[in-house]
Amino acid sequence: MTITSTAVSPLIYVGTFAKFNSGSLFGDWFDLSDFSDMEEFLLDCRELHQDEDDPEFMFQDWEGIPAAFVSECSISAGYWRWLSDMVLLSENEQEAYTDYADEFNAGQVDIKQFREAYYGHFKSKVDFAEHHAEDNGYFETMEEAGIKASYFDAGAYANDLFRGDFWMSQKGHVFSA
Repeated sequence: MTITSTAVSPLIYVGTFAKFNSGSLFGDWFDLSDFSDMEEFLLDCRELHQDEDDPEFMFQDWEGIPAAFVSECSISAGYWRWLSDMVLLSENEQEAYTDYADEFNAGQVDIKQFREAYYGHFKSKVDFAEHHAEDNGYFETMEEAGIKASYFDAGAYANDLFRGDFWMSQKGHVFSA
């Protein structure tokens, strides 16, 4: 499975609670895109920690994995679906899908919901508001009514849009709420 994004590969450092509690940080980094599902990943983790009868895995560090999917002791089952969805998306959409997953409950995120909610990437909320107004014919309607489009207050419109109908990620991706 290949993720084309320039974002960091989905890496996770796997130790065990028993080793950690005895003062050892022994473990290894795994690239989750090398695995097709959780079972395959856990088999490799068990092989690494075969010196324990029943290893309780501890995910001590990770990068390139949305926070909604991972904790010190678990990886959400929804993560593997998200990862397989990533290969279907463009580079820009991959970044947006990651932002979307971080915002929502990981178990409820899917590509269909993402595509329905995603409006695109914008420099600012005001830029999105101007785009939204143009797409909905507001400027044309104003001109037809004899009102100059330059009187349109995009900042105020952006404030209204982002009070509940839309949200923008820190990277500039806009989604319907």
